[in-house]
Amino acid sequence: MTQTQVSGDYHTIYDFVFQMAAEGVLVVNAEGRCALLNPAAAAMLQVNALDVLGLSPREAFPTNPNLTRLLRRGKMAVVDIPLPKERIAQGIAQDLEDGRRVALLNDITEQRQLDTRRDALIKAISHDLRNPLNALTGYADLVVRSGTLNERQERFMERIHQTSAKLWELTSSLVGLAWIEAGMPLEYVPFDLIYIIRQVVREQSTVARAKKIKLVISTQNTTPTIMGDPDGLKQAISHLVANAIQYSPAESNVIIHCWQQHHEVMCSVADRGIGIPPEELDLIWDRMWRSPDERVQAVPGGGIGLTFARTLIERHGGQIWADSKPGQGATFTFFLPFMEVGD
Repeated sequence: MTQTQVSGDYHTIYDFVFQMAAEGVLVVNAEGRCALLNPAAAAMLQVNALDVLGLSPREAFPTNPNLTRLLRRGKMAVVDIPLPKERIAQGIAQDLEDGRRVALLNDITEQRQLDTRRDALIKAISHDLRNPLNALTGYADLVVRSGTLNERQERFMERIHQTSAKLWELTSSLVGLAWIEAGMPLEYVPFDLIYIIRQVVREQSTVARAKKIKLVISTQNTTPTIMGDPDGLKQAISHLVANAIQYSPAESNVIIHCWQQHHEVMCSVADRGIGIPPEELDLIWDRMWRSPDERVQAVPGGGIGLTFARTLIERHGGQIWADSKPGQGATFTFFLPFMEVGD
């Protein structure tokens, strides 16, 4: 096969992808004029491609300032683009070395509607559950203030507060878990797992410092890009780190390690806490299950975090497991497949 034939084959493939892609593709040439517009982009924007080719973005889309801003040369940008009929697209654009700028439009209307419904569900459940919980804790406070309690009564009141706090924390976690287990769509975008880990560590650092626990991040200089739901995976890792902090003694370390292995990105969260008995290693993933160990029961929690983490990681094509010896801590390890970019 000659170089000309190979070049022709690639041109045919690129033309096919350009014409048939569900995402809108717009190309602005080095002179700042609309040079290419695929059928999906024309349909999203409800324009005739021939009418806008050769025009500047401002001339082509005078009523869509977000789109004209996206098509302006500069840094890589991600912008919400309003579409006709109250639809919305997520636009991402980047400059090419030859002076052109390429933008992709992905219609995310249904995804945003699902997010809105999920938020409404969380608010509804929060209202119906948290209002009674507020009343419960309020009356408990009144009982404490109304007179002197004996030691046993004070212990009972403390348990009321602990149980109310546990139910409060469970509300949004239960909704999130139910959403994922129902197979509802996740957001799939490229992201850096190390960046997510650092965010989690920053957010958990206050709790860790209060317990005199040091959070240590150990990573490679770079790791491959993950394709997935960054917010969901951030929440899953937060559960793992929070658990490690909760069940670790003061003056100890919690180590978060991230590295590449073959075609996967690996991550582990290790502590030197109370550990998990061998007979409980399979049970810890069950929804609402908590160890009968008094040390575990003394720590507030609802038994949702590990279930959420496993469900979300498996939805991303990964796997998670735990290794532990009682009294020597526990290590939770998971892997995620990463994006492979060709030469």
